[in-house]
Amino acid sequence: MAAEPRGRKLSIHVVTWNVASAAPPLDLDDLLQMNNQNLNLDMYVIGLQEMNCGIMSLLSDTAFEDPWSSFFMDVLSPLSFVKGNKGGVNICVKLYGYYVSIINCHLPPHMANNVQRLEHFDRILEMQNIEGHDIPNILDHDLILWFGDMNFRIEDLGLHCVREAIKNRCYSDLWQKDQLSIAKRRDPLLREFQEGPLLFPPTYKFDKNSDNYDTSEKKRKPAWTDRILWRLKRQPPAGSHTPRLPASDFCLSLKSYISHVMYTISDHKPVTGTFDMELKPLVCVPLITLVPEGLWTMEDMLISYFLTPDFISSSWDWIGLYKVGFRHINDYVCYVWVKDNEVFFSDKLNQVYINISDIPETEDQFLLCYYSNNLRSVVGISNPFKIQPHAFLEKDPLGEAQPQI
Repeated sequence: MAAEPRGRKLSIHVVTWNVASAAPPLDLDDLLQMNNQNLNLDMYVIGLQEMNCGIMSLLSDTAFEDPWSSFFMDVLSPLSFVKGNKGGVNICVKLYGYYVSIINCHLPPHMANNVQRLEHFDRILEMQNIEGHDIPNILDHDLILWFGDMNFRIEDLGLHCVREAIKNRCYSDLWQKDQLSIAKRRDPLLREFQEGPLLFPPTYKFDKNSDNYDTSEKKRKPAWTDRILWRLKRQPPAGSHTPRLPASDFCLSLKSYISHVMYTISDHKPVTGTFDMELKPLVCVPLITLVPEGLWTMEDMLISYFLTPDFISSSWDWIGLYKVGFRHINDYVCYVWVKDNEVFFSDKLNQVYINISDIPETEDQFLLCYYSNNLRSVVGISNPFKIQPHAFLEKDPLGEAQPQI
């Protein structure tokens, strides 16, 4: 009889920041909680708004990563955090069998456009259903993390009243007039999204390179424009035929919800939320299990990989060899197309050769990653290992275009 899967606890750190086209500052340790010894983070979720999207920036991004992505990768890759999608609105992750949607948004600005903000909120939800991949409707996902510059403002109260409340830290006086809080009380769907308490000062609008609220001629009213929301899957009503998921099988708890006022490069302050996710895995076996065979000293090295019965491979799937700490899926040392180089296959076990002649003698550790073209993601990663010395292989053995993501 199979053993009951043990529960897992993951710590997730969510960052949202409207950077107002600024370049990254020199130090983001506070934002990423790098100096907090009490945190043992498993996942970073970083969403930026108003990154520089001029013509020159678009041209440079064709050849190089944008400076923000490059900066975050420099900081996080030594911790084995690897970049996912860049520039997307929604990233859908299947985590131990649970569906998690991550949405980064930038809603319409200005006090008078609250109706448009709410319409955009609904429209974004309607557009996030992924076709052709057997993925359920986004509202049936186990968790939605939704964050960004939502641009909701503080109604009715005048500039002086708002600033006095902030000065005296009487934030409760402002909560009742916050447009998002008002909308959550009225809209049944929006009410399903939770948010931590707003115990930090409004994050907009500041004079750049200062901690002063807007002193320009416009003197915009401060507001909590930058928010982090989450929604757990709605349980079916009692008496329905759909099985209910026990509350203890998947839950999310907010540990911290703060702004980081020391960063002054933008007219917005960044906001972070740190969560503990507790779940009982629905899927315990990875889709692909990779095993490097032998001592890795010969000319062609043999890789065995095991497939779960429900995994459908593609002729465009490939296995890449990476150094531990790699930043991006394209940072492979070498690669092999799995269908073109098969030496054995069965219902479960497959074997393929990969050529590593160009790898110099090194003490670095390596990983094997299996990339699925159907799922557009890495679905299998081997344990770290070292390559023994004296490998002799030619560069780019396939003589074909390298796979690009």
